[in-house]
Amino acid sequence: MKTDLRSGPIKQRILTAAIALPLLIILVIYASPALFSGVVCVLCALALHEFYAMGLPAARHGEAGLAVAVGTLLTALVLFRAPLTMLSGVTTLLMIGLMIVFLFRHQDIASVGRDVAVVTLGLIYVPLLLMHVGLLRELPSGRLWVFLVLVLVMVSDSAAYFVGRSLGRRKLYERISPKKTVEGALGGLAGGILGLLLYKYLAFPALSLMDVVLLGLCVGGFSQVGDLFESMLKRSFGVKDSGTLIPGHGGLLDRLDSLLFAFPLTYYYVIWFYGG
Repeated sequence: MKTDLRSGPIKQRILTAAIALPLLIILVIYASPALFSGVVCVLCALALHEFYAMGLPAARHGEAGLAVAVGTLLTALVLFRAPLTMLSGVTTLLMIGLMIVFLFRHQDIASVGRDVAVVTLGLIYVPLLLMHVGLLRELPSGRLWVFLVLVLVMVSDSAAYFVGRSLGRRKLYERISPKKTVEGALGGLAGGILGLLLYKYLAFPALSLMDVVLLGLCVGGFSQVGDLFESMLKRSFGVKDSGTLIPGHGGLLDRLDSLLFAFPLTYYYVIWFYGG
């Protein structure tokens, strides 16, 4: 009898999603602002840990831990509404502190510049982008906007996968992600728009049809770019997955990659076109 080697991972992915999705829905709907912000800080710490585990050598374990603490603290300062002067001052002092640490623990002088750059990129890539989910939820109708992003990204990802698998012919960006196709990407955009259209009529009637199209194209497109960006990082770092935290799905960053680009864009869309 022929064994389907993919059945185990697929079942594991389904089981993980069946547990995680209800918890996510409960968190977005019922968590207090403080609890939600606290969860975002925890996710930031875990995602940063994965990023530095991929990008920094094992000898930089201490610097990685320090950078995780810095990124998590900065996220907390933003989400818990620290005064601007405190936020800017603490950020400046912490960044100077990290530079000093590398100055006196430079180890291999030929690679220290790369290590400093990886640490800096991690602080931009994870905390700066991820904190926007907390900021988005605090806006008027914030829960609806957070769910909008989740629906858009999930439907777009699924549509891209199935359209690409059945109709995909032309490679989208083979050097970065060999399995992705142009047809899949277009299918993802179309699926995201249809998903938002359904979401509008079922849960968010305040959305206009123009919102559905613009968000479907722009946020849906940027979510695909976010996926490609993380794929580029993983190839650069020589890893297949960002980690093993989520059974059947890889690491946390593997699940957040699209959302990291989608949440900030949605947040500023709401600020600019809905006045916050």
